[in-house]
Amino acid sequence: MSFVIAIAIFIVVLVFSAINVLNEYERVVVFTLGRFTGIKGPGLVLVWPGIQRTRRVDLRVIVLNVPKQDVITRDNVSVKVNAVVYFRVVDAGKAIIQVANAFDATSQVAQTTLRSVVGQHEMDDLLAQRDKLNVDLQRILDQSTENWGIKVSTVEIKDVDLDESMIRAMAKQAEAERTRRAKIIHAEGEAQAAQQLVEAAKALALQPSALQLRYLQTLADIAHERTQLIVFPLPLDLIKPFFGPHGE
Repeated sequence: MSFVIAIAIFIVVLVFSAINVLNEYERVVVFTLGRFTGIKGPGLVLVWPGIQRTRRVDLRVIVLNVPKQDVITRDNVSVKVNAVVYFRVVDAGKAIIQVANAFDATSQVAQTTLRSVVGQHEMDDLLAQRDKLNVDLQRILDQSTENWGIKVSTVEIKDVDLDESMIRAMAKQAEAERTRRAKIIHAEGEAQAAQQLVEAAKALALQPSALQLRYLQTLADIAHERTQLIVFPLPLDLIKPFFGPHGE
């Protein structure tokens, strides 16, 4: 009788020890006598001790901070760049069987990919086309980790650190660019003003009376100035009628 009770207790203990409860975001990779026999979860999972072993896998998105990397861009500028990678396990079996530590492996390949991609671009691209670089990094990382059952969803370049000499050089370049654009805008304004003067001159040439009216308007404007002496030219065409029929 005691033997039967002992067997019953053993069975109860065995069953309770075999019970595992997994959260919605968890899976277990099951190995039976050393061989992969499937993925279980979530909820209530039975794993027989002594015969089966499990490895628990988290399926939530993981944020990986890629430490700063010393990179030389294609135009020979030395920079330090870091990034953040968002990824998650989509195949728990591959994440356990194909790689010893999927997270460390992803971190290492992210560092090498960051150096490689940034090194293929010029400094201006790194500052002005960061979105494009992020897409390239995400695509390359996703291809590299696909065999590990990992999906890289997003890669973002965070900081780009330059040395002081490069910052000063870029500031001088930006100032020179602003000066160049200001000169171009000024020249375009002068050209437009000259064109308007040419058109105005043509219009006045067609109507001599309009020129005289413009002259009188100018005199009226000068009269409002607070000056003691006003010297102004007198067009001959304006006083020509006073010299007689032949202008003498």
